[in-house]
Amino acid sequence: MITVFLVDDHSVFRAGVRAELAGAVDIVGEAGTVAEAVEGIISTTPDVVLLDVHMPDGGGCAVIREVRNRCPDTVFLALSVSDAAEDVIAVIREGARGYVTKTISGEALADAVRRVRDGDAVFSPRLAGFVLDAFCAPDAGAGAGVVDAPEADAAVERQ
Repeated sequence: MITVFLVDDHSVFRAGVRAELAGAVDIVGEAGTVAEAVEGIISTTPDVVLLDVHMPDGGGCAVIREVRNRCPDTVFLALSVSDAAEDVIAVIREGARGYVTKTISGEALADAVRRVRDGDAVFSPRLAGFVLDAFCAPDAGAGAGVVDAPEADAAVERQ
C-alpha cells in the first residue's frame, strides 16, 4: 500500500482527507506546521506527501526545500485551495510532482496519489495550463524562454 504523509495547517481538513483516503492509502503521519512536517516526513519516509501550499513559516515550498535531499524517493503532491498561477508554479519549481485543488473528490485524490507515486505528473485540468505557460514564457533571469530551442548538432547537420 502507498504510504502518505499529510501536511495541512487545518486539523479538520486533515481529518477529512484521512477519512476520504481510508483503505486506499496508508497515512503514516500528519503535520500542521512546516517544522512538524519536516521532522515527520524524515522519520517516516513516505512514498507521497500531500502538501498544503499556504501555511505559516514558508508553507509547502519550505517543506519541499527542507526534505527533498534527505528523502529523495519521496514525491510531493500539492493539495491546495489556491488555484493561482504563481502558487502552482512556485511549488512545481520547488519539486512537487503535481498540484490539485481541494475541490477534488476522495477517489480522484487517491488516483492522483497513485499516479504521482508511479512517476506521472498530475494537475487539476485548469492548473495544467499554468505549468505549460510557465515553460513557454520568457524567463526574466535568463532573458530567454525557459525551454530554449535545442542547439544544432553539427554532426547531424552535415548528413
